[in-house]
Amino acid sequence: MKRGIFVLVLLIIAALGFYKISNKKSGEIKKSQNYDAAVETYKTDTLSRNESKPVAVKLADKSLGDFYKAYMDENLNILVEEDFFEEVMACSVFRYKDGRIRIDKGNISIIMNLDKNGYTVDKASHESKGNPTLVDDILYIPADGLSDYLDYKCEYDYIENSINFVRGNIQTSLPEKYDLREMGRVTPVRDQGRYGTCWAFASLGALETTLMPLQENIYSTEHMTLNNSYNLNLSTGGEHTVSIAYLAAWQGPVYEEDDRYGDGYTNKSLKAVKHLEEAIIIKNRNDDTIKRAIFRYGGVETSLYLQMSYTGDYSEFYNEETAAYYYNGDKASNHDIVIVGWDDNYPRENFRSMPEKNGAYICKNSWGNEFGEDGFFYVSYEDVNICSQSIVYTKLMGDDNFDNIYQSDLMGWVGQIGFGSDSGYFSNVYTAKKDEKLSAVSFYTTDDDTKFSVYVVHDFESDKSFDNKYLIASGEMRYSGYYTVRVEDKVNLKAGEKFAVVVNIITPNSTKPIAIEYRADDRTNMADITDGEGYISLYGDVWHSAETGQKCNVCLKAFTDDIDGDAETEASPEETGVNAGEKSGDETGKNAGEKSGDEAGVNAGEKSGDEAGENTDE
Repeated sequence: MKRGIFVLVLLIIAALGFYKISNKKSGEIKKSQNYDAAVETYKTDTLSRNESKPVAVKLADKSLGDFYKAYMDENLNILVEEDFFEEVMACSVFRYKDGRIRIDKGNISIIMNLDKNGYTVDKASHESKGNPTLVDDILYIPADGLSDYLDYKCEYDYIENSINFVRGNIQTSLPEKYDLREMGRVTPVRDQGRYGTCWAFASLGALETTLMPLQENIYSTEHMTLNNSYNLNLSTGGEHTVSIAYLAAWQGPVYEEDDRYGDGYTNKSLKAVKHLEEAIIIKNRNDDTIKRAIFRYGGVETSLYLQMSYTGDYSEFYNEETAAYYYNGDKASNHDIVIVGWDDNYPRENFRSMPEKNGAYICKNSWGNEFGEDGFFYVSYEDVNICSQSIVYTKLMGDDNFDNIYQSDLMGWVGQIGFGSDSGYFSNVYTAKKDEKLSAVSFYTTDDDTKFSVYVVHDFESDKSFDNKYLIASGEMRYSGYYTVRVEDKVNLKAGEKFAVVVNIITPNSTKPIAIEYRADDRTNMADITDGEGYISLYGDVWHSAETGQKCNVCLKAFTDDIDGDAETEASPEETGVNAGEKSGDETGKNAGEKSGDEAGVNAGEKSGDEAGENTDE
């Protein structure tokens, strides 16, 4: 039963239980002597109750499960984590070094301060119910008080201990113009010079915006170019698959100041200062999706065809006076850039070759400040190549997110393999170096709307050991990309134990859903296929060696944390949800048309879906 907003509930209870009518003046209401003590007892009891039963978050009366966290502060105000406001309420939330917090939705901007009461909207000050607070490095935002500006209503249910959000009627949450430069969320423009390194500048330029404005770091493009596992140099050219593999393998990034660009020297002993946990690949042009990615995460890496080769070069598609570019021909992309904003009303008249409608993306180039508008330029929405494929670096963590990485796919997603079906199993077997806890796994989803289940196998001896796998995580990924899946109940591993991590994926409309590393061309001929023990299967009962049968490595990493004196207790298979509708390999249709390993089919030369983005700056 709904009780309305919690404050209203408190007032009603207080009025009924703790007030009395004074006999001095008719109708005068006065607090009893025990009112303050009763309220404090009530608050203490309520907070104690919430510790044992966390506040549940609902949307339009539907539970959101454990996806979003909420808690009640000492004054009985409800605070909800930042991700909820970004992902569900379609806001943009980011923090500044001085403690300021900015929340944007549509043309509304709200400024709050960490651990301080109140907020401003268009320079007008308001009081808030609760203060923005950090709990275990997660930002929590007061749920009540901002609703009128962010277009939602919320109600607290005392009986269920839940907060229910109902969205309003605003048709769009995106402004007509948005520019990350105005938010302090873009690093300085750089100059790639004579080298074919636009891909590295674009990847790192987008990555750098991920943690801004709270952190402003400049990462080394030379280190990325010369310390990945591909056969590349500064002049070869590359693409985002190289960048993601380099970052996912903990080969980088490193700071620019530690490995300067263009000096021909790189320090191979440098360790990654950040760890990439997630990058999404938007494989098809969708302007609304691109804008929302910029709004929430920061810069978006993409490519286009540039007829020019350097600053000052003439192009019939580029207007130097307005820094506006529009190409409508049939040439493929040859240059990578970073989109840092948009303007729906950018005049079509600003383009030398005039598109049909107004509107342009604001883009950061890597040709120095002399190009365009201090290094930036405008690309028409109608350009034939821009955003045909886009990369967003959505989760960048510190270098201490996990203690250890187990991997055999240093080149990452080079190609795909499968059994002619949209589903399949893949596994990598590793040996624990010491007593550790399995904390996460990472893998690629090769297309959109992929469902996955993650399993673990202890004391692996042979492919028969897969019969003992048990479920530790599951979910769905909306976009193609690289993802890290954390294990809620971390799994204890013994020193020297061989263990297998297993993933089952279902990728609609795909016949080869499993990402692999293999020797596909001159750039990947250095791939080491002897460094792993991987397996693939259609139904999870008949398994084939990836290295022996298909000459490839499976793209599946494992991350562990060291066990100190206070090791956690491992959940048994029965406790991890195996029986929650998840069938074992034996129950999923044994040998029902499963092909042999030779028929699984890498189709040597079938690369990842990303290689449509040709090597840029070749």
